Amino acid sequence: MSGKTFAEKIFGAPAGSIVFKKPDIILSHDNTASISKTFAKMGGEHIAEPDRLLIVLDHNAPPTNAKLANDYQYIRDLVREKGIKKFHDVGQGICHQIMADYAKPGMVIVGSDSHTCTAGAFNAFAAGIDRTETAGLWKQGETWFRVPETIKITLFGKLPEGVYAKDLSLWIIGMMGSSGADYRSIEYHGEGVKSLTISQRMTIANLASEMGAKNAVFPSDEILEQYYGKKIEGVWSDPDAEYANEIEINLDELFPLVAAPHHVDNVKALSEVQGTKIHQAMIGTCTNGRLEDLREAAKVLEGKQLPQDMIMLVIPASKKIFMQAMEQGLIKIFMDAGANVLGSSCGPCLGTGQGIPADDFNVISTANRNFKGRMGNKNSNIYLASPAAVAYSALAGEITDPRGIKAGDKFPYSIEQSGTVEIEKDDNRYFNGIWNYADADNLNTDQMFAGNLTYTVLSSEPEKIMPYLFKGFDESFSDNVRQDDVIIAGFNFGCGSSREHPAVGLAHAGVKAVICKSVNRIFYRSSVNQGLPIIILPEAVDAFKQGDKVDIDFGRGIVTVGDKEFRFAPLPEKLMNIFEAKGLVNYIKEFA
Repeated sequence: MSGKTFAEKIFGAPAGSIVFKKPDIILSHDNTASISKTFAKMGGEHIAEPDRLLIVLDHNAPPTNAKLANDYQYIRDLVREKGIKKFHDVGQGICHQIMADYAKPGMVIVGSDSHTCTAGAFNAFAAGIDRTETAGLWKQGETWFRVPETIKITLFGKLPEGVYAKDLSLWIIGMMGSSGADYRSIEYHGEGVKSLTISQRMTIANLASEMGAKNAVFPSDEILEQYYGKKIEGVWSDPDAEYANEIEINLDELFPLVAAPHHVDNVKALSEVQGTKIHQAMIGTCTNGRLEDLREAAKVLEGKQLPQDMIMLVIPASKKIFMQAMEQGLIKIFMDAGANVLGSSCGPCLGTGQGIPADDFNVISTANRNFKGRMGNKNSNIYLASPAAVAYSALAGEITDPRGIKAGDKFPYSIEQSGTVEIEKDDNRYFNGIWNYADADNLNTDQMFAGNLTYTVLSSEPEKIMPYLFKGFDESFSDNVRQDDVIIAGFNFGCGSSREHPAVGLAHAGVKAVICKSVNRIFYRSSVNQGLPIIILPEAVDAFKQGDKVDIDFGRGIVTVGDKEFRFAPLPEKLMNIFEAKGLVNYIKEFA
């Protein structure tokens, strides 16, 4: 009998199994106000295990309008009323950085944010979920998990000078694609792991969501013991564990990379875009806002002056890091150079706070996503890179190699780049009850529902979502979608953040099903929770032609496109019960 992977040990079951488990930590942030309202709709009064909740106000901190300020106060009142002890108010930090003070080896951590996977750096199983499922956890204390298959990534060597954890992450994303690790667990092995600090591991684990992974995890080793300052017991895979895929990477061979607009897997050697004019730079976020990142940037900027027209934002990931940066003189270096230092928050990353770029601006950023409109303006372009590359580029006013050279590097992997499809206003994709988006791969949640609306339109009020639904993709959709419509889509449907607004809107509109080539893991869970069936049938999508009639028999697992039948695994009874109840809220209210 073969050994077990990390995920199989954590859940005590083989890959592919469905298990129920109580998470050790249930994270939420600004979306706690919406979660609370959904909890009430489920008939919730008392939180099952309030000591497991961790709530951080960070995405719009400080609040940018009166409604958000009122939401924040609502959350403060809720925390007091429900006896929630793990609460961090405005300015304390970004939730995934705050998690570093709570995560421990062997824990199961879930959070209503897609980058919850960051905590895998601490040998924890950490995965994102949506708001509705978080509300269900408040009420029931446990949720279901599908035990994921695992990808083993073995690292050799050591990162060269001028090459960073961000470059390694982009290397893997560019190699695999943004859906290459869909629903997989990623384990990092090898001697190269020992050369990576906890900050670097957090960066790498954070970006697992941009590969479609459920989680990423590092071993409980001497580096982690040094972080905790004591001997620790962790969980790790057996030497004879079976993996879905195994990848080996020699760190010595890596070079600086960027993710070019408008998708994170549009990876290029920095050399290939060197010299591109830059108007704005950002260092921070849950990916690269740690002290180590700030030190790298300060080394570059010390004693120098940014160009007069360069806008540079620096956002430490937490108050603790901000204070350490002040004590070490890093903040003074940034401000002397002409940078703007902002309080700890997520705002600029998703376009909800300060730092929204102007039209035609090229931005170089240490964030984790560069979808069109991600920073609040769809007429700007975002390049993702390491803190050092961002700092050098800001100084030069153009994308610049942190090694101080002009190299001829070429990224060796070439995945098919579908880019981001946009539907022109006169391009009618609706016919006979079918929305034909078969050519739309990587249709992301920012296109489905803009990030800067996430905390101004509550998911508990679906009728308020409807006017904005798909507006960043197909202007005609929200006005014309009808009950029992079917959506045909390409690969990686619903990639991006864990925001559930698109699934809420589609379910409210009465969409019968989405038939796609593949789907983002969190979006799939969101759709189940809202009672919206997602059917993965790439052959049916390929066979579809405009004008074809599409029928779905859920009970028998058959999709008919024109005169052709395609079979899918009938949905489990429990999921069908959720669909029949019109979503998890009604299901829990009726049966829990």
